[in-house]
Amino acid sequence: MSQQPGQSSPYAPQPFGSSFGAPPVPEPKMPWSKAIAVTGAVFLIAGAIAGWAWQQFSPLAQYTVDDKGAALGEEQMTKVFGPDGTFVSIGFLTALVLGGALFWWLRNYGPWSVAIVTGGSVVGSAIAWGVGMLLGHDPLQPRLEAAKPGDLLAAPLELHTWTPLAAWLVGAALAAAIISAVGWRSEPVATTSVSVTSDSSPQVH
Repeated sequence: MSQQPGQSSPYAPQPFGSSFGAPPVPEPKMPWSKAIAVTGAVFLIAGAIAGWAWQQFSPLAQYTVDDKGAALGEEQMTKVFGPDGTFVSIGFLTALVLGGALFWWLRNYGPWSVAIVTGGSVVGSAIAWGVGMLLGHDPLQPRLEAAKPGDLLAAPLELHTWTPLAAWLVGAALAAAIISAVGWRSEPVATTSVSVTSDSSPQVH
C-alpha cells in the first residue's frame, strides 16, 4: 500500500485542540511575580484613596454634651452605623471595577488569576481601613473631658464590626465570576468533526 505525494495520512496525529475547534490557550506574557506586584500596587493605591474618601464622606453621629456626660439624640442614633455603610459602598464599588479590569488583564493565568485579584482586594480593604482610621479616628473620651455642656462632639470614625471589610473581597470575586461566565458562554462550540478517511481510496501496487 502506497500513498500519493502531498496526500495526508488518515492516521497522522492531529494538533491538540484542532478537532474541537478551540485555539490553544495563550501563555501568560508576564512573570508571576510582576503580575502579583502590579495587582497589589493597584489595590494598595486604590485602598489609600478609598480610605481618604471614607474619612471624608462618612456621616458621623453627633453627641450632645450635658452635665452628666454625652448622649445621642434619636435622630443621631440613625447615623451610628453610617461609617460602616460608607465603607461597604466605597469598597464594593472600587473592588468591582478594579477586580473586573485586573481579572480581564490576567485571564491568561487561568484559575490563579482569581486568587491574585481576590488577594489584592484583601490588601485594598486593609489599607482603606488603616488610612481612614489614621486620618479620621479621633477618640471621644479626651474630647469629652475638655468639652462644655451644650457642645456637639462627632463620634469617632470606626467600624462597629469586621463584616464591612469583606465588601472588597465580595466585589472582586463577583467581578471575576461575571467575566468568567460571560467568557465561558462566548467560547466557540465545535459543530463539525474531522473525517478519519482519506478523500481517495489508497492504491495497491
